[in-house]
Amino acid sequence: MDSPTIQRRRWYILGVLTMSLLVVVLDNTILNVALKTIADPVKGLGATQSELEWSINSYTLVFAGLLFTFGVIGDRIGRKRVLIGGMAVFALASLVSAYAQTPDQLIYARALMGLGGAAVMPQTLSIITNVFEPHERARAIGIWAGAVGLGVAIGPLTGGLLLAHFWWGSVFLVNVPVIAVGIALMVFLVPDSRNPKPGRLDPLGVLLSVVGLVVLSYGIIRGGETGNWLGLPVVGPILAGFAVLALFVLHEARSDSPAFDVRLFRDPRLSAAVASIALCFFAASGVFFFANFYMQSVRGMAPLAAGAMLLPFAAAQLAFSARSALMVRRFGAKAVCTTGLLLVAGALASYRFIGTDTPMWILGVIFFVQGAGMANVMPPATESVMSALPREKAGAGSAINNVARQVAVAMGVAVLGSVVASVYRRDLHGDLAALPAGVREAAGESIEGAHGVAAQMGAAGQGLIEPANAAFVHAMHTASAAAAVIAFLGALVVFKWMPGRAAPAPAPGPAPAVEPAAPRRQEKAGV
Repeated sequence: MDSPTIQRRRWYILGVLTMSLLVVVLDNTILNVALKTIADPVKGLGATQSELEWSINSYTLVFAGLLFTFGVIGDRIGRKRVLIGGMAVFALASLVSAYAQTPDQLIYARALMGLGGAAVMPQTLSIITNVFEPHERARAIGIWAGAVGLGVAIGPLTGGLLLAHFWWGSVFLVNVPVIAVGIALMVFLVPDSRNPKPGRLDPLGVLLSVVGLVVLSYGIIRGGETGNWLGLPVVGPILAGFAVLALFVLHEARSDSPAFDVRLFRDPRLSAAVASIALCFFAASGVFFFANFYMQSVRGMAPLAAGAMLLPFAAAQLAFSARSALMVRRFGAKAVCTTGLLLVAGALASYRFIGTDTPMWILGVIFFVQGAGMANVMPPATESVMSALPREKAGAGSAINNVARQVAVAMGVAVLGSVVASVYRRDLHGDLAALPAGVREAAGESIEGAHGVAAQMGAAGQGLIEPANAAFVHAMHTASAAAAVIAFLGALVVFKWMPGRAAPAPAPGPAPAVEPAAPRRQEKAGV
């Protein structure tokens, strides 16, 4: 495909690439709404809190571990080929997930989806970087990032509609026809590109990163599950995970073709931008994980109604993402990113005012502010990452951006989910002791487990619902406060290290006809 044809089709190409991103984002937001149904032993798989966390983290950890590798593979063999292959794997894994019979099968199928998603994500941003010239690239990336907001809107609503009429597996099955249309459009519209000097693959780096993240996540989730953070089954995996990740960083720093080039972080534009993305998504993802349980379990909302509650977040994302490039040109990336993270921190801190009977419009306002904040973090931070690298290394830049986001999502769900589980179990300890031994563990695992036990016990179990709801809300307050602190630290990092707005270049024009001494007089006047 020649350059003039690509330029004529560039906005259609962006539309197709955004649709492929939308499928990946859509899947995760649909899953969040379906978690309560999957936890139901009758309507779903009877998954525990830790199994639900692994159904999310099996995807995100494989995704993050392979992103950089697929970025290099796309640079080497062609980004279009890898993009189409990744979409096909994602469709196959979605089909397997839809018909999973046990939580373990769902976890493994989700890991396969992570492999497909890892092949898709870096190619979309790499192709955008190659198709659009620098003067249009920031706007294109803003639209691309706005697809996240669209996915947040469409995902929960679509999931709610599907769960209202079909079984839980339909939330995965819906991906298949969308991907089929996307692949057909990619074949005809999307140009192929590659790096003329691609790097070598780094299988040892990939192995170390995946093993380190999985072991670390296991320890964190295990701590939340047992509540014994000082026990060897918890401390051992956490320390081992950190040790393996330290080996990974050491290996990458010495490798000629690293899977994740840690040396790129010497550029303050890139390092501060990646930190802002990671801290923002760490804070927000864990909150979204338990917010769905609050809406559906504590407040008794149907999946469709809970999905509709996220519309303010999505509206803010769509409204502000596309305008973020204009804001950056006017105020600079540092000011925009810092403001966005402060908005996110304020929104997360506001969860403290959410109780068991708070009017739901207050939660809608919090979602809107959170969406507005994130919309002013992702596009400028992503543009900072991509502009710090030459165009032929677009795959590496895209992978860094997405690795930061996905690792942050996995760690956010693991850490904040474990905080919720620990506080919930501690607050409910006295009420659990009064229950029969056979149902005590199920009630202590999650808010959905407590409601299930109350339903099984009939009138005798109704006294469990109110203290379980109160314990969960208190746990939510604790986790959201921690998330607010993380987002605020992100704002401090950006304010300290992200470069400010570059000074505008002087407008070209003919030199004024003045006396030779005039410039010196102007200089003394401060002009």
